[in-house]
Amino acid sequence: MLKTYNKIEKIKGSIAQVKAENVTLGELAHVRLKDGRSTLAEVISFNEDDVNLQIYQGTKGVSTGDQIKFLGRPMQVAMGDSLLGRVFNGSGDPIDNGPEIMENKIDIGGPSFNPSKRIIAKRMVKTNIPMIDMFNTLVISQKIPIFSVAGEPYNDLLARIASQTDADVIVLGGMGLKYDDYEFFRKYFSESGALEKTTMFIHTASDPVVECILVPDMTLAVAEQFAIQNKNVLVLLTDMTAFADAQKEISISMEMVPSNRGYPGSLYSDLASRYEKAVDIDGSGSITIIAVTTMPGNDVTHPVPDNTGYITEGQFYLNGGVINPFGSLSRLKQNVMGKATREDHGDLANAMIRLYADAKKARDRESMGFRLSEWDKKLIKYEELFEERIMSLEVNLDIIEQLDLGWEILAGCFDKNETGLKNEWINKFGKWDK
Repeated sequence: MLKTYNKIEKIKGSIAQVKAENVTLGELAHVRLKDGRSTLAEVISFNEDDVNLQIYQGTKGVSTGDQIKFLGRPMQVAMGDSLLGRVFNGSGDPIDNGPEIMENKIDIGGPSFNPSKRIIAKRMVKTNIPMIDMFNTLVISQKIPIFSVAGEPYNDLLARIASQTDADVIVLGGMGLKYDDYEFFRKYFSESGALEKTTMFIHTASDPVVECILVPDMTLAVAEQFAIQNKNVLVLLTDMTAFADAQKEISISMEMVPSNRGYPGSLYSDLASRYEKAVDIDGSGSITIIAVTTMPGNDVTHPVPDNTGYITEGQFYLNGGVINPFGSLSRLKQNVMGKATREDHGDLANAMIRLYADAKKARDRESMGFRLSEWDKKLIKYEELFEERIMSLEVNLDIIEQLDLGWEILAGCFDKNETGLKNEWINKFGKWDK
């Protein structure tokens, strides 16, 4: 039997406090306002019979005499193939003028997948972006952030990945997006043909803050269901700093004791519980997570990127409109480089990055007015070709084409004995005699 109460004890920010018995954490409640309108709320904490409710649409118009009805279940989201091509808000309601989906409701925010059903990550996620596929290969079931700052094209990068990946399903979770960003994703996916395999959950900056917190859970709940259906799912989240800021705002409303820079002490577990949903399921599908984390002031020691670095399996640094090869790392790339990809992949990638590092030193010598050697001139030529033909995010090549391009660039800048690569690879894949 549903429990109904007719008195709210206290209202602060988007938090309402009511005295209630036998409720559970995460339980959903229905708030009926005196003017006939209604909204949903969620139990976020309680102390004996003092229950704190997060009002989804905010507490504007809510009075202490409004009716609270507890529903005995957590927040749910619809599930099924009918979600593909659709756009929803942080409460799971459609915002694309399409019909509401009522069937196959599933709970959100559940535990991560059973560890006994997880298998070691060993399959590549193809993005056709050389700075990912060739140098920091993404692996199925990996969880990896894009560290960046406001103004960088991280949403463009996510859109490119979504349109070029070989994943079966894309689930995008947008948090704190400007309306222009939402329109960009919708238009890009539609024009690229990716929309038909994509579901989007979008929270804009003008939406209630609690919906920002719900977006990752809705996104990942849907991703899990598709993965169980033997689909390889790529989850794209932007921006996890907005998610953490929403957690911070709610904790302040609840007068919780703040931790580092005002964030709640639970920040690490709040982030980890979402990232740990990444999984490769034995005998079924998978979930791979790429999540944008903006760094205020480009400060990697900020609590959000700092905590994220301990949870995830590497990072992509997006700086100056390109993925920085020196700050980026995929800790799982060795599981697939030269195994799921061509045999020369690992050695070629390492040699090219080493030569690029040498080229940066040569460029520094040039900027300081030193006379350049013939070797320095070769390195500078290599740097220009590397940045134009490899580092540009506009490049769209299959991994084999990327490797062949790498050999072509090396052959155009150096003698075969100057690369440091094994003669076996030079004789088999080199472009010097072609």
